[in-house]
Amino acid sequence: MDAIDKKLLGFLQEDTKRTTKELSLLLNLSVTAVYERIKKLEREGVITKYVALLDRVKLDKSFVVFCHIKLNQHTKDFITTFENEVVKLTEVSECYHVSGDYDYILKVNVKDMEEYREFMVTKLTGLQHIGSTHSSFMIGEVKYTTAFTLN
Repeated sequence: MDAIDKKLLGFLQEDTKRTTKELSLLLNLSVTAVYERIKKLEREGVITKYVALLDRVKLDKSFVVFCHIKLNQHTKDFITTFENEVVKLTEVSECYHVSGDYDYILKVNVKDMEEYREFMVTKLTGLQHIGSTHSSFMIGEVKYTTAFTLN
């Protein structure tokens, strides 16, 4: 991957709806060259998918909770079972296996506290092998991006 690929990826992270013509002007390359570079990055798995970022407020999912999960035990079977179950929960937009006091951090998007309580009572507590949970509620969003710098 060269410097042009990194610039191209930066532009795509900012706005994936830019046309190859717009990108070609930004990169001083032909439209065909930009198209071929994008296809190569897709084939190599550098670009894994394209998504739309949604406005949580307009979709009534603006109550964001970071739920820390501790498992009862750390056997391979318990971890696999938990992970297979948690990915099915539509309220969970992100799940990370982490080190420290807790084993997992979930990012949960719901309408309000009442919907979060319903999620906890009917879905999350039904998952196997959870020892304890700790919830933190988002007060305000300071930075939200999916982009990162390529050096």
